[in-house]
Amino acid sequence: MHAVPPSDSLTPRVPSPGTLERLTDTPRTRRLIENRICYAGPHAELSVYDTWWPARDVALSAERVLYCGMLKGRKVMHGATEEPETFLPGESFVLAPYQEVRIDFPEARPDAPTTCMTIDLDPARVHALSERLNQSHPRDKELGEWHYAPRALHVPHGPSTQSLIERLMGLFRENHPDRDALIGLGIDELIVRLLRTQSRELLLADARQTPPRHGLAAALAWLERHPEQPLDGAQLAREACMSKARLYRLFQREVGCTPGEYQQRLRLARARQWLRDADAPITEICYSLGYRSLSHFTRRFKAAYGLTPGDYRRLLIA
Repeated sequence: MHAVPPSDSLTPRVPSPGTLERLTDTPRTRRLIENRICYAGPHAELSVYDTWWPARDVALSAERVLYCGMLKGRKVMHGATEEPETFLPGESFVLAPYQEVRIDFPEARPDAPTTCMTIDLDPARVHALSERLNQSHPRDKELGEWHYAPRALHVPHGPSTQSLIERLMGLFRENHPDRDALIGLGIDELIVRLLRTQSRELLLADARQTPPRHGLAAALAWLERHPEQPLDGAQLAREACMSKARLYRLFQREVGCTPGEYQQRLRLARARQWLRDADAPITEICYSLGYRSLSHFTRRFKAAYGLTPGDYRRLLIA
């Protein structure tokens, strides 16, 4: 992975592993900008970045698939998607090989650095795992084969993915006789989650077409349009034009969860969006998404993202 010097006057660069980068903005003034710690592993490399001062327009690209996770603070990512994206804890950002983005660190400071991690993934390993999935868990012919599409992906991730990230960070730092084998298994799990997430996002893109080209896409579209409604499996099956049993099997295989679990993810993702983009009171967001009590909504939100809705909104406007 390499970072291209930005246009900002502080000209941050990615420092050598395990060192503190001191950069000059005037001949007599030196500021601590970023610390990078790098851990090598089989078929992957973990890097943890602490950014200590505000910076903008920092260019980043990688030669391999780059999985990014925010740990503390926030970034603003430019160039990966059509509009700039705020990147917060509890979210994943995946960059394709050689895809360049430019990053702002609006609120990094010495007593509260912005901290993120990256894991670079070998495209050959991603391809090999896709082929294994095609053999062991083939998709419906209408959906095509498992494969990685080289494009940016920005999604909130759930507690399971967060737990996997934390476990991998611990494994990379361990001096254990089985370290490499355990890292390899964790990387494979991360790739499977990446493939399933990207597959779901592509299905959702298909679902927004009129009409959707597949019954599963139709079911996803209905859930996306009506996240606040009580789940009716029979109605969802009618939307998909298939039996309820077949829909639930296909949903579990393709999306990795039940329709009810996915609906909860949609509600929380919608809540995040409204907390970002709207001035509506949190209570109004809660009831608009079908939650019966603010306490239930708050527990769900914090379990998924580690912050209450109020703390999440304050982080956005800090």
